[in-house]
Amino acid sequence: MSASGTSAEYIKHHLTNLTFGHTEQHGWGIAHSAEELAEMGFWSINLDSMGFSIGLGVLFLWSFRKVAKTATTGVPAGWQNFVEMLCEFIDESVRGSFSGRNNLIAPLSLTIFVWVFLMNFMDLLAVDHIPGLASLIGVPYLKIVPSTDPNITFGLSLSVFALVLYYSFKFKGASGFFAELAFHPFPKFMMPINLLLEGVTLIAKPISLALRLFGNMYAGEMIFILIALMYSGGWVLGLFGGFLQLGWAIFHILIITLQAFIFMTLTIVYLDMASQESH
Repeated sequence: MSASGTSAEYIKHHLTNLTFGHTEQHGWGIAHSAEELAEMGFWSINLDSMGFSIGLGVLFLWSFRKVAKTATTGVPAGWQNFVEMLCEFIDESVRGSFSGRNNLIAPLSLTIFVWVFLMNFMDLLAVDHIPGLASLIGVPYLKIVPSTDPNITFGLSLSVFALVLYYSFKFKGASGFFAELAFHPFPKFMMPINLLLEGVTLIAKPISLALRLFGNMYAGEMIFILIALMYSGGWVLGLFGGFLQLGWAIFHILIITLQAFIFMTLTIVYLDMASQESH
């Protein structure tokens, strides 16, 4: 934190995305103030969230493809051993939660778990280092944890929701899917109440998926930022902040892994429910 900046300004700066959009005064460009961010509105794009999420996705695909191309028989070692252990873990999770047969579920689950974990893992990097380097080349804001951006988490959850709807119509048909919403859990004459309850339950799936991941990661990032503020309070407070940062980072490893696992598991469960034929 700079000497001229306040704690509130420091926190606000670290929670602001690098946003590209349109304003009446400057046209298309990157926002440099809260007023410009507000004017850009819905049709703006967070370049940092998109850049880091896509980059981490490419890193995941490249590293796993490399293992697939260079895999050897016999006892695996190194990165190949880790990838095989991870694939076996995902396979067991799918077998335990998905009752049907679908060649998409296991690859999708692996992709979700690894990709979400990598995005969450960015929260363990020092909050000032990468944004500080970016500021040296004129980048005003930079958030490096994509899963602290609700646009990213809702993008993931809405993609899962689209698959849920697709498989619901595929296995149940339009009439079966409607009957599932309209005639449960109460008798048919209470169809309006059934539609309301089941409709809310259906819509709550992507919302809960997105907000659970976003809320946990946003809170974790905020704690790291607050701890970083302690370094500007003298060496005693800074030393205490160092111990807090280490402790929170160790605990946060569990959180980032658990959130990736929860997102993956709920995806499997939702798709299993959607794939069961209506009776």
